[in-house]
Amino acid sequence: MRIHPTAEVSPQAQIGEGCLIWHQVQIRERATLGPNCIVGKGAYIDFEVSIGRNVKIQNSALIYHGVTIEDGAFIGPQACLTNDKVPRAVNPDGSLKGTDDWLVSPILIRTGAALGAQSVVLPGVTVGRWAIVGSGSVVTKDVPDYGLVWGNPARLRGYVNPLGQTFSPIKADNDHMACPDFDWQAIFDTLDWEIIE
Repeated sequence: MRIHPTAEVSPQAQIGEGCLIWHQVQIRERATLGPNCIVGKGAYIDFEVSIGRNVKIQNSALIYHGVTIEDGAFIGPQACLTNDKVPRAVNPDGSLKGTDDWLVSPILIRTGAALGAQSVVLPGVTVGRWAIVGSGSVVTKDVPDYGLVWGNPARLRGYVNPLGQTFSPIKADNDHMACPDFDWQAIFDTLDWEIIE
């Protein structure tokens, strides 16, 4: 494990073996990072965030309380993972909002998923396994496993395999998707997005 001297890592955070924490990173209390994660310069990881193994978090990414990131995910530069569906600084009476005055809406980034630079994931969203979110996108609803989305709001544009290669969603035998060099058994059973051409 290597932590740059300018990084602020809470002694209550759990940092896995082999992690690299770069310049000016802030990792809050009770955050957990699995082994072999890389956290780029200026990234912020809020309290109680859970990050799996082999995750790469690029420079200036913002990951707020309520986020879970599974193994092998990629969080691009300046990506923002939010947590409050109704953000306000104060209550209706003008008093400053405290921890009991709002509800966390969790975000889940599944195994192998990738968020492009400056993408924003809104509260309550799940980004599926091996999905790719295009740079600058605003993700307002769940992204299916292997989905390729981009735009504001992000829309399903196609599908990618774990290598990031796109393919056409053409039905093969037994109603499964056909893609060269990859076994797609039952991956698409739960898709509810419409492909936008």
